[in-house]
Amino acid sequence: MADLVVIGAGHAGCEAALAAARTGLDTVLLTLNMDGVALMACNPVIGGSAKGHLVRELDALGGEMGLAIDDTFLQSRMLNTGKGPAVHSLRAQADKQAYQNRMRRALMTQPGLTLRQGEVASIETENGRVTGVTTVTGARIACRAVVVATGVYLQGSIIIGEHRHDGGPQGLMNASRLSAGLEALGFSLRRFKTGTPARVDQKTIDFDEMTEQRGDDPVVPFSFLTDRRLENTYSCYLTWTNEETHRVIRENLHRAPLYSGQIHGIGPRYCPSIEDKVVRFADKDRHQIFIEPEGRESLEWYVQGMSTSMPEDVQWEMYRTIPGLRHCEFTRLGYAIEYDCIDSRELRPTLESRRVSGLFFAGQVNGTSGYEEAACQGLLAGLNASLKLRGMQPIILTRDMAYIGVLTDDLTTKGTDEPYRMMTSRAEHRLALRQDNADLRLTEIGHAAGLASAERMERLARKREETEALLRRLRTTRFAPGAPLNDFLRSVGQPEAAGALSAEELLRRPEVSLDSLARLDPALAEAGAPAREQAEITVKYAGYLARQDQLIEKARQLEAVALPEDLPYLTMEHLRLEARQKLDRQRPVSLGAASRIPGVNPADVAVLSVWLEKARREAQGGGLNPA
Repeated sequence: MADLVVIGAGHAGCEAALAAARTGLDTVLLTLNMDGVALMACNPVIGGSAKGHLVRELDALGGEMGLAIDDTFLQSRMLNTGKGPAVHSLRAQADKQAYQNRMRRALMTQPGLTLRQGEVASIETENGRVTGVTTVTGARIACRAVVVATGVYLQGSIIIGEHRHDGGPQGLMNASRLSAGLEALGFSLRRFKTGTPARVDQKTIDFDEMTEQRGDDPVVPFSFLTDRRLENTYSCYLTWTNEETHRVIRENLHRAPLYSGQIHGIGPRYCPSIEDKVVRFADKDRHQIFIEPEGRESLEWYVQGMSTSMPEDVQWEMYRTIPGLRHCEFTRLGYAIEYDCIDSRELRPTLESRRVSGLFFAGQVNGTSGYEEAACQGLLAGLNASLKLRGMQPIILTRDMAYIGVLTDDLTTKGTDEPYRMMTSRAEHRLALRQDNADLRLTEIGHAAGLASAERMERLARKREETEALLRRLRTTRFAPGAPLNDFLRSVGQPEAAGALSAEELLRRPEVSLDSLARLDPALAEAGAPAREQAEITVKYAGYLARQDQLIEKARQLEAVALPEDLPYLTMEHLRLEARQKLDRQRPVSLGAASRIPGVNPADVAVLSVWLEKARREAQGGGLNPA
């Protein structure tokens, strides 16, 4: 018997299994194919806009993804550096095979964790609780909890033009039996769709017709534990589609599964296929295409921006219209994949099912897209399964605490009608949820749950101490008017000072950086890079951060009003019928969560608040007990 069975060893399953095993659970991780563990079926990239925030948060809690990409990347860049720190995001091109090997090694060397190949046919329950799983070969594994992390494999179907066959990504098999098992438990399944571009042979790419894109120097690591120097070893390349590319696509739209009716699943809005982009953005005469490596030992290159399910002959024709790819040879065709997923509103904020105790869901089976979104859900589901079985309080990350909180709240309160992708615009408190302070926000939470290590806590304490010391020095250090100060001001394009200025006052100026200020006071450069970054952001954005804190406090007041799970919404006469039905179905955990449910308006929230207050007073007087 195991404590926990994790179904699926993609990015969600890997993090779920590691989180559970590292917190003391006897864990079994089942995968359809040992060669598919931590597979990067689409672009071998970790991070990107907002996704980099997720990986940093995952790492701060004690996850593995950040460490794995630091060990296996080919090129790393910080995105959005021309904007404020709230949207700075790391993005790293991975060595696809090396990343898989690195993650598989972490799994197979983790005490308390068994990785094995097998397909689950059904999840067994008794009296509304998980009791085990049964595989297609008839084996039964008794357990006390299950995390379903099946990715795009449930009833997966591959589509290339008029051709369709059952299967998973990259030539792997699909999971053909578990969908029926979930439906037998009462879950309503729906079909989503995603896709991937063709891969091309490096020997047939004309790189001199493209624009080279180099990585950063120095490289900023994803993991807060990585302190060695990292170096980029590969470049990526930029090219563009053109009118000839678009002509080929338009002339063959009648053969595109997306428009011919062969694809029924709902695709991702923010990562459309090239044929969808040509139709939706008909006014654009070109689209960016990035050519990116897949590994040191591989000559396959990924053509980002050219995801397609067009017939094979059309794929050849349209790819060969693009500068740099005019003589390309494919190693793999592009394709679309349809798959089953659940309605994420079936879940609590802990990612546990409302239907079955001990049954958790994570990743693309919840309707999300992306390795990072999946991995964060996996860690949260695995950790909450562990906390449940250890008799401890679950972790619920709210919207003001983490991007992971935004992700889980969106999924469990709003749901999603298309593959969900994290974006910085979804986070209303994004200035406070920066990737640089993920450890300050979350490492203590991970440590209290038994996941984040003592080493992480030591580094966190050192960062806090150095930041506070540096801020004190910035406040107390003053520079008298005269040659040194005025020479410095002229060097940064500022007028001379008439009186003394503190280091903090100087740093508030957009033209002054902490590194440049160290020319006046070398002691300012003595703190570690993480502390210097925190101190500089704290000073430069003090006013914005104060306003953000005020908004967060208002939001927390609503979140603090807990809603008992057995509230009689259907009998609350002053609530609109739609609100009663939505609230009864989703059972929000707080007044704040109720306010974000589509179909529940501010007037409904006010009525609910009045009802709660009335019930509280009656309960105090010996009447109704709302709990």
